[in-house]
Formats: sequence, structure tokens, C-alpha cells
Amino acid sequence: MSYTSLSQHFEQRYHLQHLGAICGWDQATMMPPGGNEARAEAMSTLAVLCHQQLQDPRLADWFAAAEQESLPPQQAVSLAEMRRQWRDATLLPEDLVRAMSLAGSRCEHAWRHLRPANDWAGYLPLFEEVLNLSRQAASARAEALGLSRYDSLLEQYEPGMRSDRLDILFGDLKSWLPGLITQVQDKQRGEPLLQPRGPFAVEQQRALGLEVMALLGFDFDRGRLDVSVHPFCGGVSEDVRLTTRYNEQDVTQALMGIIHETGHARYEQGLPAHWRRLPVGQARSMGIHESQSLFFEMQLARHPAFIDRLAPLLERHFGAQPAFSPDNMARLYTRVTPGLIRVDADEVTYPAHIMLRYEIERDLIEGKMEARDLPERWDRLMQRYLGLGTKGNYRDGCLQDIHWTDGSFGYFPSYTLGAIYAAQQAEAMQQQQGSLDQLLGNRLSTVFEWLQKNIWQHASLLETDQLIQQACGQPLDTGAFRQHLQTRYLG
Repeated sequence: MSYTSLSQHFEQRYHLQHLGAICGWDQATMMPPGGNEARAEAMSTLAVLCHQQLQDPRLADWFAAAEQESLPPQQAVSLAEMRRQWRDATLLPEDLVRAMSLAGSRCEHAWRHLRPANDWAGYLPLFEEVLNLSRQAASARAEALGLSRYDSLLEQYEPGMRSDRLDILFGDLKSWLPGLITQVQDKQRGEPLLQPRGPFAVEQQRALGLEVMALLGFDFDRGRLDVSVHPFCGGVSEDVRLTTRYNEQDVTQALMGIIHETGHARYEQGLPAHWRRLPVGQARSMGIHESQSLFFEMQLARHPAFIDRLAPLLERHFGAQPAFSPDNMARLYTRVTPGLIRVDADEVTYPAHIMLRYEIERDLIEGKMEARDLPERWDRLMQRYLGLGTKGNYRDGCLQDIHWTDGSFGYFPSYTLGAIYAAQQAEAMQQQQGSLDQLLGNRLSTVFEWLQKNIWQHASLLETDQLIQQACGQPLDTGAFRQHLQTRYLG
């Protein structure tokens, strides 16, 4: 059967992608600096091999024949997902794939020391090369798919999502979010708040993180925790690699980072075993992926009932202190303070960081602005959305994210889509299973069972809109997210 031949071919691709993911994880966590150029070349070669595999001339005949086969419904969906990946791979020439991989590896590696040095001038030529190649890729994809350049990149992360739909969603957020930020800050201004007193040794923070990961159901036989400059979750579902970064003066930062990445990891580990080596058995979209990490971090971990469980763990690892009381930790983890750094932002101001990046990356790809204009545009939008300036502060401004270093344009909207999806899922779960107060108090396993049944097991067997409609009883909508924020922060 041609479907069987295609499945075997895509399973081989999965193995190559697994190797690439582990090479990328090693590059970010353990590789000595002198190995970067060799690693960049090795990873570009691997990227080309993956690309070549999807340009195998036999595939066209196999797809044509498989379309004529009588396939069960799930195999028919699997065939469609394989065809989508094949289509995407054939849109770009091999030399462009190689050039993008090399430029991305070099830019990302340089960023790791240029950002701490606040060296925009050193970063700019590397970024210009990445942007130029990304525009070439966007043009090729756009012409083939009949989309705008930016939408053709967005399609890679959020299949079916378009910028005009994002404009409506973000337009709705802009209509009420600034007022909410002001209201919450006014409400919190007089509330007492104690900062935990450090230092907090890295090894103790790691031990706490591992204990919380176990509480959240992470399978350590199929994954591990490490350290990197920028936290991430990578690998594949049988071999998940997640990272965090530690600050010995702030125990709260790494802990929430670990919980966030554990949400990603649980989704990967919960994908259906029968399908996971084929495209249909992998994550539906980055928005759905982010919905799981934000469900864990925002819906669960910052809920008072979960903090009641965290507080004694903090005391056991670091000793008793007034700041570790559940009430104080709840106030600490829901404090709304506009800041410069996206990954440190609270959940109320976080969408502003994403809207800023969305507007910039869309205009960069569409040619409405150039790389050299990035610092000025960043400062202007940061002033508009959060009332903060970044002039001359590249480290905490336009150099703070890793995503653009390797050309991941179109990724940022996934974060706010994920927050909206997570709120919808939490609302639906509570309607079906009871309040989070009850679930987080003594029925935590029920939370994971609901996610497994409604999100994880479906992988890419359903399109994103179908998945959300089936799980939540309604399509993508900001209503649940707005209600969640108002309830948590205004009461």
C-alpha cells in the first residue's frame, strides 16, 4: 500500500528530526563555545537531509496512489497531514534551506553573548542576513500558497490562522486591556507584599523544580530538566528536554519557568503513542502547545489552591519565612507590574508584549520596515502599550528574545492565542468537572485526565478550530480570557 510506504518514509523523517532536536538542545545547554561553527554546519546538513527526504521523487506517486486507497478515517487525516508537510517542504529550494539553517545557528550563537553586552551594532548584520533569507522563504511560500508573506510564515505555526483574524482578536484586547491594567494596579497598590529573602542555592531550586514536575505528572523516564540561557522545551514525546534558568536572588522565576515548560512537556508526553511518529500524531499548532504551558503556569500554578500546595514545599527546601505564606505567595504570583522583559511579565500585561512583537515581525516580513529600524519601533510601541522606554537599552528591548535569531517569524502570536485557548479550556473543564478550588485541592489527576481526553490524545487528528469547538463548546473567543483576568485580579 502506498499509504504504508508514506508512513514508513515519514517515520524515518521523525527519527532525523529527533536527532536534530537533541543537537539543538545540546547546543543550548552543554556544547562548548568552540564547537558552534562545526555544530551549525552539522545541523544545516541535517536540515538539508530532512528537506531532501521530502523531495524524494517517489512521494508524488505514493500520494497519488494513496488518495485512491480506501483508508479508515484516521488514516485519511494522517495522509492529509503528511501531504501538508510534503507541500510545505517542496516550497523552498535546498540552497535556501541550508543558508537559513547556517545563518540562524550563527545568529543565535552570537546573540548569546551580544545580548548581555547590549551590542546592537554587532547583532545587526547577523540579523539582517536572517531577515533577508526569511523574506525569501516567505515570498516563495506566499506565491505557492496564495497568501501574504507574513501569513505564509504564520501558517507554519498556526495552520489556518491569518493576520486579519489576529487583527480582530488583538483589536478586541486593545479595547479593554489597558483599562484593566490600570484598574488592577490601582487595586493592588495598597496590598502588602513580601519578597522572599535569598540567596536560594541553584541545587535547592532544582530539587524543588523536580518535585513540582513530579506533582504535575512529568514522566522522568522520557525526559529531563537542564539549564539554558532561554528556557525551552524540545526533543520529541519519547525524549522530552526542557530547560530553565536560575537566579539565586529570586526563587519564583525559575519555578514558574519550570512549570510552564512542564506544560509543554506533558502535552508532548500525552500525544497518542500509536501516531506520534507521524505528522498527525504531533502537536496541532504552537497556539495549542502554548495553551498547555499557560494552562499549567497561569490557570493552575498561580491559582490560590495550587499555591497552598507550593507553600509547604518552598518552606521544606528553603526554610520558613513570612514571604512563603500562601496568601503572600498568591499576591506575589499575581502582581501586575508593567516591565520590559516578556518572559518575566505577569499574565495581564503579557499580551501587550506579544502585540508589540506581532506588529513588528509582520512589518519586517512584509517589507514595511527594515532591521535597522527595529530599536526605534520597539521603543515607540513599548511606550504606547506599557508606558516604558527602551532607548539605548537593546538588551532589555529588541535583543531580549531568541525567536528572531533563527528566523522564527510568525511564532509570537501563538503565546496570546495559547492564553486565550487555556482560559477557554479551564472554563470548560470547570463546567464539566467542578471548580479549580476542588480539583487542585484533592483531585489534581482529574485535571490531567481532562486534558488527555480533550486535548492531548487528539494531536493533529482535528484541526485547531475543531479541537477547540469540541473541547470547549465554542470557537476561539477572548471572552473566557477576559472573564478569567477580571475574576482573578478584580474579584
